Amino acid sequence: MDVPGITPAQGGEGRDAGPPRARSARSLELLIAEAARGDQAAFAAVYDRAGPTVFGTVLRVLRDPAQSEEVTQEVLLEVWRTAARFDPVAGSAAAWIAMIAHRRAVDRVRSEQKAMERELRAADAAPVAYDDVVDAVETNLEHERVRRCLAGLTDLQREAVTLAYYGGYSYREVAALLGVAVGTVKTRMRDGLIRLRDCLGVE
Repeated sequence: MDVPGITPAQGGEGRDAGPPRARSARSLELLIAEAARGDQAAFAAVYDRAGPTVFGTVLRVLRDPAQSEEVTQEVLLEVWRTAARFDPVAGSAAAWIAMIAHRRAVDRVRSEQKAMERELRAADAAPVAYDDVVDAVETNLEHERVRRCLAGLTDLQREAVTLAYYGGYSYREVAALLGVAVGTVKTRMRDGLIRLRDCLGVE
C-alpha cells in the first residue's frame, strides 16, 4: 500500500531526519509534527507505524480488503496533508489518526449505499410482492426511529454507542478514540442504551 508520492521507501538513507532507528524511537506525535513541516522521511515513519492499525480499523467497518486498502491510502494521504492541524492537547496522535480512518470508512460505506440507491432507481422496477414492500417499509421506519432516538443522546453517548455497535470497537478502543477514561465510556454507553431503550419502547 503506497500513498501517492509518499512511500515507506522514502524514509530510507539520505534524509535529514536521521537514521531509521532514530526515527522509529520518536513518538508518533513528534513524527507528525515533523511531517507537518514537510519532512517526508518523518511521514514515512508515520506511514510504517500507523498503516497496519489504519487498515485494521477500516477493514472492521468495510469488511472488504480491496476497498480497505484504497481507503487506507486515502487516510494516510489525509494525515500527510493535514498533519499541521493535529493538536496534541486534544488527544493522542493514534486517536486522531483512528478517527480519520473511521470517518473515511463510514464515508465510503455511505457513498456505496448512495450509489446502490441510484442504480436501483435507474433500473426498471420489477413487480414486487406485497409482503416484500411491507417488510421494506417497516425496516425503513425502524431505521428512522433509531436515527431519531440516537439524535436524542448527548454527543458522547451517541459517539460511544455508534463506535461500539456500528464500528465494533471495544470499550478500551472507544475510550482511546474519544480521549476519555474507560469507566466514562461504560457509564455513557449504559446511560445512552437506557435512553435508546425508552425511546424505542423496548421492554
